[in-house]
Amino acid sequence: MNFLLYDLEATCWRGAPPNNVQEVIEIGAIKLNRFGEELGSFNQFVKPQINRQLSAFCTELTGIEQDQVERADNFPKVIQKFLDWAEIYEEEYLLVAWGKEDRILLRNDSILHDIDHEWLDPYLNLKRAYKQLKRLNKPIGLQKALTREGFEFEGQPHRAIDDAINTVKIFRHYLDEWAF
Repeated sequence: MNFLLYDLEATCWRGAPPNNVQEVIEIGAIKLNRFGEELGSFNQFVKPQINRQLSAFCTELTGIEQDQVERADNFPKVIQKFLDWAEIYEEEYLLVAWGKEDRILLRNDSILHDIDHEWLDPYLNLKRAYKQLKRLNKPIGLQKALTREGFEFEGQPHRAIDDAINTVKIFRHYLDEWAF
């Protein structure tokens, strides 16, 4: 079994999104084998189709610039590259993300582009699993979990690949203890 630890960045604004649509603008992922050894990484920007112009808030939060998404492929092309990289049709896999939001974003973008999203079913919400494992009263953010475990956040918060890399630290630390 392979573990696909991923994170997304999406179009964002202060307040509600125009047209009530958020779109994926970056996918970052690390693939691990069942022993927690890294098999590769994936990092791609995605060109939004509905709200094509990134807000100043989004650029400030993520550091992603307008020209980076304008040069990117659209969601159907990038998600196909991701699925090919992940080898989901050749290997048993489990998608792992810190929270449920990124899975919802992938599902919504897949629906928007009329793409099958059954591949999202093998999934572990690591934020919830960490809460249960540590018997916390409420879920905590990735950075707080890293601090609790004695890890430092590497890279830039709110960048997909950096968040995925840091999620791997928590996942590997308790590799044999997750319930999935």
